[in-house]
Amino acid sequence: MAQLNTTSACLPTNFAFHAPKSALPSYSETEVAGSTKERGLRGKLNKVVLAYSGGLDTSVIVPWLRENYGCEVVCFTADVGQGIKELDGLEQKAKASGACQLVVKDLKEEFVKDYVFPCLRAGAIYERKYLLGTSMARPVIAKAMVDVAKAVGADAVAHGCTGKGNDQVRFELTFFALDPKLNVVAPWREWDITGREDAIEYAKKHNVPVPVTKKSIYSRDGNLWHLSHEGDILEDPENEPKKDMYMLSVDPEDAPNEPEYVDIGIVSGIPVSVDGQELSPASLLTKLNEIGGRHGIGRIDMVENRLVGMKSRGVYETPGGTILFAAARELESLTLDRETMQVKDSLALKYAELVYAGRWFDPLRESMDAFMEKISETTTGSVTLKLYKGSITVTSRKSPYSLYRQDISSFESGDVYDQADAAGFIRLYGLPMRVRAMLKEGI
Repeated sequence: MAQLNTTSACLPTNFAFHAPKSALPSYSETEVAGSTKERGLRGKLNKVVLAYSGGLDTSVIVPWLRENYGCEVVCFTADVGQGIKELDGLEQKAKASGACQLVVKDLKEEFVKDYVFPCLRAGAIYERKYLLGTSMARPVIAKAMVDVAKAVGADAVAHGCTGKGNDQVRFELTFFALDPKLNVVAPWREWDITGREDAIEYAKKHNVPVPVTKKSIYSRDGNLWHLSHEGDILEDPENEPKKDMYMLSVDPEDAPNEPEYVDIGIVSGIPVSVDGQELSPASLLTKLNEIGGRHGIGRIDMVENRLVGMKSRGVYETPGGTILFAAARELESLTLDRETMQVKDSLALKYAELVYAGRWFDPLRESMDAFMEKISETTTGSVTLKLYKGSITVTSRKSPYSLYRQDISSFESGDVYDQADAAGFIRLYGLPMRVRAMLKEGI
């Protein structure tokens, strides 16, 4: 545990923190020129924790918050596996924008263990395709923001989500659930900035360095689970995605000509090993992303219904996640009976809807998760999958709790199953159909 310098105007005297990994920018504090004692143009807040990426939008939000709310701004960045390059230089960018502090937290293990794996265990897929990559990441980030707000004595949180998307809901429902006293500021729903050129002009006016990185034609969101692509030609659902758009996976046509076999070990519905090697949640997913990516696994192109009412088209790359979902389903085919599987599948639809809608901390999702945990107690074993040019084929599945009995399922005669018993079962099972037919025939 390291203690921060308590002379900073940004920090309370009792604030302490865990030092981040050396690969990430460190916690820092700096005095910001200009008074924050006065009321801003829109009101007065003391200190705001901002979800910060270092891009143009969030860089502009820093001075906008100070100008409009007369507050100090603490920038917060979560590492959920989006890549070290996106974290480089953030401390300098935050200071240059006018923030009094940058906080970076490594949330990769928490993200996979406490958010991704429960969704995997539940079989949660939104609208038949979407594996909820962004939906799962927002609550873990928002939860960390609430923790930071409490630690630094902030009275508000802010995000850079637009007023047309799902993420504003996901962030704010988490804020409401974990600390209803916090004020929430959403600049995109308040300010007069309408696009990139307006943002650049505002940045220049307030002496904020404009990021010089090349603007992508796509809107992307990445984490350890997936990478999403939206915008540009994808806005027309008739257009095929360009080959060079994909970043996590090779084109299946260019994948190796030889298949690769991968063995996934699972305990109580949670992945624990790859090819016999036990790994931490984040390490396991990282390894499968590498394996799946080189075989073109996990590309999804879909038109989805956003929570706010409109349809949107997105392309998702989820190589490791697609492998894990395939393995989990195959193992459940051994360990779950028919009624349990049907109930689980029906609840998985609602579970996915809750996660997509930002209701991670809703008691309903938490109760459903307890159900999923209970019925997955015996979903233990291993599954071997063959990966080949974008496809996944199961080649082996085994479990000490398997309900599959070869001596019963075999076409050979056995002691447990008497084929003659089927005649009575069919007569009773088909009785309603037979009675209906008899009614039509006047019998």
